[in-house]
Amino acid sequence: MKLSEAIRQFLEHCEIEKNQSKRTLVNYQHYLERFLEFAKDVELSKIDLGLVKRYRLFLNRYEFRPHEPLSVKTQNYHIIALRAFLKYCVKQDWKTLEPEKIELSKIPDRTVEYLTRDELERLFEAVDTSTIVGLRNRAIMEFLYSTGLRISELVALNRDQINLERGEFQVRGKGRKMRIVFLSGRAKEWVCDYLEARDDGYEPLFLNHRRARGKKAGAVEMKGEHRRLTEYTIQEMVRRTAYEAGIVKKVTPHVLRHSFATELLINGADIRSVQDMLGHASITTTQIYTHLTNKKLREIHEKFHR
Repeated sequence: MKLSEAIRQFLEHCEIEKNQSKRTLVNYQHYLERFLEFAKDVELSKIDLGLVKRYRLFLNRYEFRPHEPLSVKTQNYHIIALRAFLKYCVKQDWKTLEPEKIELSKIPDRTVEYLTRDELERLFEAVDTSTIVGLRNRAIMEFLYSTGLRISELVALNRDQINLERGEFQVRGKGRKMRIVFLSGRAKEWVCDYLEARDDGYEPLFLNHRRARGKKAGAVEMKGEHRRLTEYTIQEMVRRTAYEAGIVKKVTPHVLRHSFATELLINGADIRSVQDMLGHASITTTQIYTHLTNKKLREIHEKFHR
């Protein structure tokens, strides 16, 4: 079987049988099309370790912009997609390279950037809340820190999903898995203040207030999808606010997620509970915070051991 046909069937399998998210499908297609471009439309039986090694050299030397090569992490994403594809091929009894023979590149241990309590307060206080945009921005950052949501999860939220009275709601995360999320009292207050300042009936929890209202012609416009905030807008807002607050660290919405997890662990939460609240499928992912728990253990040892 030709490579292009096998890739087509694999993507259809991911969409129908595995019911994977649109983002996963887009990523698989992107990475596998790059492999197809490199390997040409070879027969599956021609894929061997030699071809894969040449492909990895190609990725390592590839520049998506002048003098900007792919990171080792991004190169591994390409290989992960290739291994998932080959695993599917082997299950179909198509003769090709066994995916277990391909190893990922070793990457340096991941470090977690997070904000201290003082930095968080400076970040929050840097927002001018005298305008509805400022109220929204403060509510967004309090919301991110209180819940540990991924930015993609935040932008997808609608008003009717949030139970502000109970301060909890469910969110669908990676792999379309549902988890329960909790709001702090302070985050609830800021979200309520923001929603009370709005005079629209749009569904999205957070809106782009600088976009012209225009004529609401269709059902999508009536629901406010044209006003839903984008991930990029929120990322830029957080970055700009951190700069105005005089924080020298690179601050992103994901740093607020790290700060959420860090605060829980430093205050004694167990790592399994933090895994559930972050929506990590594997405890291994949550273990990037292990250095924090080790620090806490050292403090306990020094305090109580004589």
